[in-house]
Amino acid sequence: QVQLVESGGGLAQAGGSLRLSCAASGSIRSISAMAWYRQPPGKQRELVAHIASGGSTDYADSVTGRFTISRDNAKNTAYLQMNNLKPEDTAVYYCAASVVVPTTSILSRYWGRGTQVTVSS
Repeated sequence: QVQLVESGGGLAQAGGSLRLSCAASGSIRSISAMAWYRQPPGKQRELVAHIASGGSTDYADSVTGRFTISRDNAKNTAYLQMNNLKPEDTAVYYCAASVVVPTTSILSRYWGRGTQVTVSS
């Protein structure tokens, strides 16, 4: 089985910064894409940032220029550096990874349980 564990959430003031981490562990042959999603209160989950295995990245328009996604393949870990935070960034942030497990060689998506980010004005 594969587990994704997010950390680094918390409370920040508008204009501040937080860094989220997502560590994947378990039976992993390889990880292709990793991504961060968020779900604001009362709203649907949305894609925030995506990073391919080769390192190419994509961002939601609302976070472009403020957030940076990165990954450490040796540690099976993804990061989300969030700068110039705004109250509208308040949400539960989820990590997702597309993982190939040794037993099946099938690419499957796994999710973390989420970490709360709250930005005060």
